[in-house]
Amino acid sequence: MKKLLNLFDFRQKVDYKIEIMSGLTVALALIPESVAFSLIAGLSPLTGLYASFVMALVTSIFGGRPGMISGATGAIAVVLVTLSMDYGVEYIFAAVIFAGIIQALAGLLKLGKLMRLVPHPVIFGFVNGLAIIIFMSQLDQFKDASGAWLTGSNLFILLGLVVLTMLIIWLLPKLTRAVPASLVAILVVFGIVYFGEISTNTVGDLASIGGGFPPFHIPKVPLSFETLLIILPYSAIIAGVGLIESLLTLNIVDEITQTRGNGNREAIAQGSANIISGFFSGMGGCAMLGQSLINISNGARARLSGIIAAVALLAFIMFGASIIEQLPMAALTGLMIMVAIGTFEWASLRTLKRMPKSDILVMVLVTLVTVILHNLALAVLVGVIIAALVFAWDNAIRIRARKSIDKDGVKHYEIYGPLFFGSTTIFSDKFDVANDPDEVVIDFKESRVVDMSAIEALNKITERYQKNGKVIHLKHLSPDSRRLLKNAEEIIEVNIIEDPNYKVVSD
Repeated sequence: MKKLLNLFDFRQKVDYKIEIMSGLTVALALIPESVAFSLIAGLSPLTGLYASFVMALVTSIFGGRPGMISGATGAIAVVLVTLSMDYGVEYIFAAVIFAGIIQALAGLLKLGKLMRLVPHPVIFGFVNGLAIIIFMSQLDQFKDASGAWLTGSNLFILLGLVVLTMLIIWLLPKLTRAVPASLVAILVVFGIVYFGEISTNTVGDLASIGGGFPPFHIPKVPLSFETLLIILPYSAIIAGVGLIESLLTLNIVDEITQTRGNGNREAIAQGSANIISGFFSGMGGCAMLGQSLINISNGARARLSGIIAAVALLAFIMFGASIIEQLPMAALTGLMIMVAIGTFEWASLRTLKRMPKSDILVMVLVTLVTVILHNLALAVLVGVIIAALVFAWDNAIRIRARKSIDKDGVKHYEIYGPLFFGSTTIFSDKFDVANDPDEVVIDFKESRVVDMSAIEALNKITERYQKNGKVIHLKHLSPDSRRLLKNAEEIIEVNIIEDPNYKVVSD
């Protein structure tokens, strides 16, 4: 029993009041976004609500990051639009199930560690782009059904309620943290609107959220190779987008809470949740940065808050739809604007003057791709590729050689910096083969042979010296580097004590 409790982190200290209240707040915040994302994908509002219930429940119990919230997300909804239009909802369920299988396999293969390759400027850009998206999505509440901006009393009423919500969320924590400020703000604005009989948009104006327990449903698609070819591209994108957004959210929550989550475990949980969601009429999803930050800012740190959010969301659907549909959208809009403000990495703006220009470029580019294309996976991928290219270039131009001739007339080249595919040309240009003496020593004590391109560069330089009838000694090479050198049998000086033991990367 103790092992089971440790496995699910249920032995951690829990503030039940904070966890329960925060869970209720998150459940309320999940409703409008889940409905909106369903409509984006051309699906029934209940499809998104069911997905949020399943995703939040499964990942809260089994996930790798207590306190993190998952649900139906816009990133997944955007991927599903074309599939929904061309093939219908049954193919969406099938695609979500297959995406879950891919995610679970990624976790089992321990691919979560690949998130270590994501540089900090990429995370900054991702977070800032997501904050801008969250803020811009709230602007729709300031428009009428025809898409025109509100004017007159309707605009002033909405602005007043939104500002009141934001002020409560900002000021209340300065007075007390006994209750989540966001929940108090929602209840206060709800009370003002309800008892004051103020006319303003409510959740019910967006869509009805009433329904039953998510029905078990096996997707009605042909079990054929053709079906697999249809859903595979969508499933792969859903899996990639979901894992990237979830694992980046996990890293951000880790930084805020000064604790460490388990990326591989989270990947397995996300995959399992998507599989279950697909079988229970849900559109699938992933971690939600906005709702996770609401939860963390409320003081929730345990799994209970996510479980409460999921259960409360289901209770609202099954029993409380008539009440929840009367919640003013102004309160939820104010809450999400505060989430956007809290999500944005303002520190990234303050450190612009101290950041390398390449890091600024990566951060801005990731932000723009996120905001313009709403494609988080592509934004992160572009950022990682550019950061990798910049890193390769910086290291390529740093390789240098210190040259000296000893009393015996032997010329020494002391190499500094990594020798890899990007630095081989500069490395080769360091040597004056024609004018060097008959004996040359190349010392790699302060360098490192990184890849097969570097090995080939060494083969070529030894060949050049041999053709000129000169003797060359290569010092401080790792054993695997020596084995790969074709011309090395008689020219490598082996120093057993000082030679490094690193391995050459061959892929």
